[in-house]
Amino acid sequence: MDYGLQLFSVRDFTDKDLPGTLARVAEMGYKYVEFAGFFGYSDVAVKAMLDMNGLYASGTHSGTAGLLPENIDESIRFHKGIGCANYIIPGDDLSTREKLDRFIDTVNRAMPKLLENGIKLHYHNHSHEFYPNADGLFIHEELEKKTSMLFEIDTFWAFNAGRDPVEMLERLKDRVEVIHLKDGLKGGVGRSLGQGEAPVLKVLEKARELGLTVVVESEGLDPNGLSESGRCIDFLKSLKG
Repeated sequence: MDYGLQLFSVRDFTDKDLPGTLARVAEMGYKYVEFAGFFGYSDVAVKAMLDMNGLYASGTHSGTAGLLPENIDESIRFHKGIGCANYIIPGDDLSTREKLDRFIDTVNRAMPKLLENGIKLHYHNHSHEFYPNADGLFIHEELEKKTSMLFEIDTFWAFNAGRDPVEMLERLKDRVEVIHLKDGLKGGVGRSLGQGEAPVLKVLEKARELGLTVVVESEGLDPNGLSESGRCIDFLKSLKG
């Protein structure tokens, strides 16, 4: 099974040396990457970096602002330029009914244009989407009911919120194509894969069963992002056989 890396995991390197970081990530054995910013590089330059290292962009974490009418054409152009078909919203302030309704309207207006251009829209959760917001609304439930976008389930943050990520993947399997495979301790403390409390192996088994794209994320920078990402891929390699 191939694995990708969410580049937020190596944010202490990407902002200084994106080309070199992509080379190191490929050397570790990751086959694709999910971007968390482009640091001023053009789509042409990013695509050249990917091609040079035998990588592809499985997705980008890109903000809601990129979906607004004045920005969406450029977002589509850039994603096409790097060969990426997944626009993933990394989260948003949906803490009130008004903010949530505005977000839902933005998403529902943007989706047809994205889909016309071969780009799928996903939402990435943290833990707060599974608790009531200021107006008593459960954000993830509202997004499930009022949009048709896909969900990138961050399995650690779901676990941290007291949800069973395996059950969630099964329940939402028609709307999940990509997951974050992540480990950590209850309370939101990140750990490398295999060093926390999250049900990493059960999640991985379910992901394989459903044919999901698996993106590793490890946020602790212990002692730096490349070291932590290396431990994660080494753990995954150790599972073979």
